[in-house]
Amino acid sequence: MFLKTDPGKVTEKMRVLVIVPAYNEQNNITAAINSINNAAASLKDEIEYLVVDDCSRDGTLGILREGKRNYISLPVNLGIGGGVQSGYLYALENCFDVAVQIDGDGQHDPFYLDNVLDPIRKDEADVVIGSRFLNGDGFQSSALRRIGIKFLSGVIGCVCGVKIKDVTSGFRAVNHKGISFFAHNYAQDYPEPEAIVMCAKKKFRIKEVPVIMKERQGGESSISPMRSVYYMIKVTIAVVFAAFLRI
Repeated sequence: MFLKTDPGKVTEKMRVLVIVPAYNEQNNITAAINSINNAAASLKDEIEYLVVDDCSRDGTLGILREGKRNYISLPVNLGIGGGVQSGYLYALENCFDVAVQIDGDGQHDPFYLDNVLDPIRKDEADVVIGSRFLNGDGFQSSALRRIGIKFLSGVIGCVCGVKIKDVTSGFRAVNHKGISFFAHNYAQDYPEPEAIVMCAKKKFRIKEVPVIMKERQGGESSISPMRSVYYMIKVTIAVVFAAFLRI
């Protein structure tokens, strides 16, 4: 059971839920689950996973059913924000100490679970973001997206005073306080940058740790080059509004 300790002191074994949002990930989901299970076997924490199938139109749901995986299937497509928030609701209702987001497309390596969990174990952070940019190793995304991420990082730094390099990273962990907050407050479109602003406004302790990410292992990203421009404009406006709205 999770016990709150003094800063810097390692906690007892934690119950951790790994939330895996999945939409049309039939080519990736089995490998993603296996990687999570393999990584969990080497950690002292009690780790479970939950795949949130966001009304996939391919064979993702069938694979989850046939493999008797731990999953919930949403009756309508809610998008990434609604899918992840469903996972946080599950974590809250089932009394998990920590929730970790890992994408179902194979880009996030569960080998680095320990990296994102460690600051929470030591009570150094409420929110931990796995960053591909701190050490510059592994897949760094396209040049266009890196420019956009750097721009968003600057915007977030200006509006809420928090400096995070990888503001679009979906590889992140939160403690029970974060679970409770995100279960009731979560952006619904491209939520990662907005979530940082929301947490900063609530005075959550946010920490960035290095991880190595991979290229998408199959399927297609929902953000095409043309949509990247739209994404940048929309998220910038959303981040600025989020910084001044009462939560």
